[in-house]
Amino acid sequence: MSQGWTRRTFLGTLSTNLFAAPDLANDPDRPQFHFLPPSNWMNDPNAPVWFQGEYHMFYQYNPKAAQWDTMHWGHATSPDMLHWKHLPIALAPTPGGPDKDGCFTGCMVVDNGKPVIVYTGVNPEVQCLARSEDLQTWTKHPGNPIIAGPPPGIDSPGFRDPHVWRDGDEWLLLIGAGFRGKGGTVLLYKSPDLIHWTYVKPLLTGEKLPSGSDPVASGEMWECPDFFPVGNKWLLYVSTQGKVLYWLGTWKDRVFTPESNGVLVYGAGYAPKSCDASGKRRIIWAWLREQRSKADQLKAGWSGSMSLAVVPTLDKQGGLMLKPALEYEKLRGKRLREAAHDDCCEIHAKLSGLKPFGLLRGGHEVLGFDPEGHTLSVGRTEAPVPAGPVDLRIFLDGSVVEVFINNRIWVTGRVYGGNQGLSMRGSPENIESWALKPVSGDRLTT
Repeated sequence: MSQGWTRRTFLGTLSTNLFAAPDLANDPDRPQFHFLPPSNWMNDPNAPVWFQGEYHMFYQYNPKAAQWDTMHWGHATSPDMLHWKHLPIALAPTPGGPDKDGCFTGCMVVDNGKPVIVYTGVNPEVQCLARSEDLQTWTKHPGNPIIAGPPPGIDSPGFRDPHVWRDGDEWLLLIGAGFRGKGGTVLLYKSPDLIHWTYVKPLLTGEKLPSGSDPVASGEMWECPDFFPVGNKWLLYVSTQGKVLYWLGTWKDRVFTPESNGVLVYGAGYAPKSCDASGKRRIIWAWLREQRSKADQLKAGWSGSMSLAVVPTLDKQGGLMLKPALEYEKLRGKRLREAAHDDCCEIHAKLSGLKPFGLLRGGHEVLGFDPEGHTLSVGRTEAPVPAGPVDLRIFLDGSVVEVFINNRIWVTGRVYGGNQGLSMRGSPENIESWALKPVSGDRLTT
């Protein structure tokens, strides 16, 4: 994957200690086919985009250490979402500027054929803009910030993570925010030119959630909003209190009417961001957080990974389905008779829903299905499983575990301590397993 390619072709001078971490190449917990930087800390995907025949991944990045600190925008490109080439940092804080303390999450759009980034500068949280001719050199708008704070009268605990799209002859923008003591919100703005913005209204708020939603559980600050069509519906999701919540509904006359809701991704996944992709698809990526101590992350020299690319669609009843992109099937190597390949594999298990099932690494459970409690556990993560037959598509990649239940429920977790052998508990009705070819040159696999 990226890190092996990066050691040969990395173009930027990110820091003098870029590869100072102990033996990244042979760390068994480091993923081999999930996207991650050459080293150090990453978090949110910022502005994934398909542009002129390539995927571009921008992401929150600390070039100095494997811990959160003043945020930059990392940048990588790929022709296929599998093999990534890292480029120099796209955005860095400007001393004395509105983003002096960090370039937080945002998005990218194309205006008259030219790339434009809209992002959050912090302390205070304001919205900024940068333009580019080639997607590598970015010029910040001299009039930044383009939105200097929340609308008058809104006492919000945060004001960040803009999401921009074209609607007719205007640009629309959502910003994550909230109403103290009431619930989170996403605020809707409009603009003719990406520079001059007019506040319109809240798109959705925690105090006006559809039946079945809990405004208290949803938090009073919604981060990283994303909003786009899926089939004949529109999907809105936000990140809050460690969870990713979604609403599916209709968008008409600039009014969003939710019809159903749920959890988009369980566990380690957070702050997802999407883009229109090749093949007329929408692709979602999420940040996969570490579930180990800060000391262990610093010792390892890296922290965070991107999830698999996930494609949202609707079933015949209008329910949300979530599947990994077809590109990952290109990594399949030898088909295995059982779940015997530890570090880098895909497992497809079909269960009756009546018997327990589990995968163990070195005697410790990586994944467990409890038919009585109707739950699936992945490391420290637990997710509900509907009654009836269960179809599990499982991806193991170093410490990363991603599971898709019935192509509807997306579960992510981190389980450390690779190279200890994988064994199975229980007997599924059917199981297939493939070793996956690592796209990283950092580590050799057997």
